[in-house]
Parts: sequence; C-alpha cells; structure tokens
Amino acid sequence: MKICYYPGCTLKTKAKELDAYARKAAAALGVEMEEIENWQCCGAVYPMAKDEIATKLSAVRALDYAKNHGGKLLTLCSACHNVIKRTNEDMKNDENMRFKANNYLALETPYAGETQVIHYLEMLKNQVGFDEIAKKVVNPINKKIGAYYGCLLLRPSGVMAFDSPENPTIIEDFIRAIGGTPVKYPMRNECCGAYVTFKNKNLPAERSVKILNSAKEKGAEEVITACPLCLYNLQVNGGGVLPVRYFTELLAEALGVK
Repeated sequence: MKICYYPGCTLKTKAKELDAYARKAAAALGVEMEEIENWQCCGAVYPMAKDEIATKLSAVRALDYAKNHGGKLLTLCSACHNVIKRTNEDMKNDENMRFKANNYLALETPYAGETQVIHYLEMLKNQVGFDEIAKKVVNPINKKIGAYYGCLLLRPSGVMAFDSPENPTIIEDFIRAIGGTPVKYPMRNECCGAYVTFKNKNLPAERSVKILNSAKEKGAEEVITACPLCLYNLQVNGGGVLPVRYFTELLAEALGVK
C-alpha cells in the first residue's frame, strides 16, 4: 500500500526519531510512505481568525497534491495533523475560505476538501489492523505503558473525529498490539503546557510533572506520545519522573526494525 505522506518541519529537525521509526515500521508492515513534493510548513498552529487565509495555504497545497495522488494524506506530528485536518474541513464547509484560497493558489482545478487526512495511528488501526500488527511482533514490549494524547489529536472532537476526547482508546489498543500493557491514568488527555514553554517554563513544568506523576501512580513504567512538543515538555520539564518516548519507536522496536 502506498500513501502520500506529509512529514512537517519538526520531523526533519528536532523530531527526526518520530519520522525515522515511523518509516521503518511502515515498511515492515507493507506500507510505502511517499513524501509529497515541495511541502511547506503547515503553520504549526491553526489560526482562530476566520478571515486568516494566507497561513493556511501551504496546508491546502499539500491537500491538493494528495487529492491528485491517491486521495489520502498521511500525517504523523500531532500539530501538523490538527492544522491540516482543520484546514481541510474549512475547504469543505467555508465558502469564503475556499474561494479565497483557490484564488490565491490559482489551482487548475479548485480544491474543495476532497482529500482524506489520516493520522499514522489511524492508518495502523484501519488500513493495517492491530491484529495484523500483533502477528508481526518479534520483540513484544513487556512493559506497563501510559498513552499521552495531549490536546491536538483529540480536539476539536467534531472535526478531528480521531477518538473520544474524554475516553480515547486508540493508543491503548496500539500498546496491546505490540505486546505492552496499557495504563489508563487521569491526565492522559490534559494539556502539557504547549507553546507556553518557550516563554515561561513554570506552567509547563507544573503540568508535565502532574501528568507523569498521574501515570506513575497508576503503575506506568514509561509514557508514549505522538507530539514532538509534548515529548519536549514531558522530557525537559517533567522532572524525570518517567521515561517518555515516541510511539513509533516502540513500534519499530516491537517489529524488530529499530
């Protein structure tokens, strides 16, 4: 199976491991991640102003490319996934946004939200199947693992449609598939402090320590995430309460391709 893939900026710099392990694991599962041509930064944060068009144009370019190359766009970074999927929803439902974006980009055929945006975890669940992944595990992850969802994978739930924002299960199901024991804890879908960390580390430090202590109190030996910024906050500001890794690293380890 081949699918268009949008890596995003951070996965080429600070989060290279998230990308590298994802590619190795996908290849082992029979999935070819074809990086789209001439991609640009998605903008990193979805702009809340309704009349803000310019910062969404790079996401529209990526979506339009995928439309013409299979109709699906695979994402991995939580922030990129959030921005691109929400922009796609705008192109489907906001006539003003659609009209202006298509005018700016001068696309030969106007884009109207036809591409299906898929997160890597959704690909594992729906395209590959957790049962199939379990069959290919050669190094079961015999640990108690806490899934940290953060904010961007789940919210706004009506648009992201990724999982329940209050009681998600997809990462726990993933953990079971690779031989681990999922640990549910109260703060697994609470904000770690996000970009505030670049201005004032006190709040993210407080949040990160609470999140990791919440996981540790329920028996977790480590925590996994899909978000580079969450990983940074939990590792740098979390006080070393628990190890924190990308979920793709555990997948690559379980499949024997790390």
